[in-house]
Amino acid sequence: MIRAFFFCLLLIGSQSCKVNYSFTGASIPPDVKTVSVSYFPNYAPLAQPTLSQTFTEALRDILLRQTPLSLVEGGGDLHFEGEIRNYLTSPVAVQGNETAARNRLTITVKVRYVNTKDENQNFEQSFSRFADYDGGTALSEVEEDLIKEVNDQLVQDIFNRALSNW
Repeated sequence: MIRAFFFCLLLIGSQSCKVNYSFTGASIPPDVKTVSVSYFPNYAPLAQPTLSQTFTEALRDILLRQTPLSLVEGGGDLHFEGEIRNYLTSPVAVQGNETAARNRLTITVKVRYVNTKDENQNFEQSFSRFADYDGGTALSEVEEDLIKEVNDQLVQDIFNRALSNW
């Protein structure tokens, strides 16, 4: 009899409460249905010509894969825009003969995020990530893979900042 009483309380309690959870850690209110991502132009000198397109697509892709939101052209409940500000290669480990043993590709993106349902969530922030590569390798040989690696890190940081309250 006591078990039946607690079972009924549990059943009633679970019917009246709504818990939002996600395996990705995203915290999206139920009234948010759409997201829009503007093209991120490249203002960095000497950057790969396709960088804007690959970054913008990577951001759109993570939002589609890890949220239930619909992607719209503009005016989404959530909106991302910004620009690529820096694309830099630099030595990080110099050998005795003054050549670089390791080089680093760093990409910096400035992001403006607008949440039309909760303006307290809005932000404007720069995100920067890097990937290292062997100094004996030409950047052109590994650039595509490095850009993918750095883009993956950047969009995860942006996703976490916007939707996971990190």
